[in-house]
Amino acid sequence: MPLYYQGIIPEHQAVRTACGLFDVSHMGRIEIKGKDALKFVDLLTTNAVKNLKPFQAQYSVLCYEDGGIVDDLLVYNLESNFLLVVNAGNREKDINWLKEHTFGDVEIIDRTFEMAQLALQGPFAERILQKVADYPLCEIKFYWAALAIVSGVECLISRTGYTGEDGFELYFPATYAKRIWEALFAAGEEFGLIPCGLGARNTLRLEMRYCLYGNDITAETDPLSAGLGFVVKLDKGDFIGRSALLKIKEAGLKRRLVGFEVNGERVVREHFKILDEERKEIGFVTSGSFSPSLKKPIGLGYVAVENSEIGTPLLFLSPRGEEFKGTIVKTPFYKLGSLKRE
Repeated sequence: MPLYYQGIIPEHQAVRTACGLFDVSHMGRIEIKGKDALKFVDLLTTNAVKNLKPFQAQYSVLCYEDGGIVDDLLVYNLESNFLLVVNAGNREKDINWLKEHTFGDVEIIDRTFEMAQLALQGPFAERILQKVADYPLCEIKFYWAALAIVSGVECLISRTGYTGEDGFELYFPATYAKRIWEALFAAGEEFGLIPCGLGARNTLRLEMRYCLYGNDITAETDPLSAGLGFVVKLDKGDFIGRSALLKIKEAGLKRRLVGFEVNGERVVREHFKILDEERKEIGFVTSGSFSPSLKKPIGLGYVAVENSEIGTPLLFLSPRGEEFKGTIVKTPFYKLGSLKRE
């Protein structure tokens, strides 16, 4: 997957106004099967897997014992098995982590290289995909999935994505990737469908305040401080990292991941220091980019809890000593997406 095809901004705008297609086959896809698969996935992840109905998906987190984040992922309940979709750079680490904690009748199978994964994202996604799919896509709700035939190929289609727009992710045998790719572009030509790369994927997710592993969440950060408490079900029973997260919650957060806008046109980058008005260091930037939708620089960063209120002025300091001013703002930054969460 390239950084861009036509350019980051036109690809970004296509997803916001029409539709874009991302080849995200670099993501890891791991099957979990066996009689103890449900108990196993529920123990390894922070969200309540037991609540998932067949063909329902959920966003979740794998944690270390100390509450640090191994990875963030999607969990699919496919009735007879579970599918975990993990970050590409973490695939081997995640598989090793899962294997280290295997118990009972559990089988872990890496399906990454035999499955392709495409993400069709944008306001016209349903109309485009419906032209080549035999399933009534209007029946697939947000974070649900279904099996369907797309251009003669059986696919798992889920209404999920990483852009804030309506859209679908398709999983199918890798040998059919070219056929599905070309079929979608043929169906999407009248709607302005274009291919999109990693650059637009990053700006789109940042506008929605979606976390990026390696930047906003790492082994040194916990999901509560990262604002991912909505996928941490401390009352579901035991899971790896629960004791540490309970202690963090009871003691009170020391820092919080916040969104900010930067004055002017200069972008602040990862590792820039964040200072308060008295020039005291209070945190650091984790992600920063120019927002094509808002036409201004935005970013995410960790700051001390006492400095995390919306409207708080910030000072950013680059490694070269350059200074930039900004303000903490309410997220998501972009609020006009076509995604309807139900």
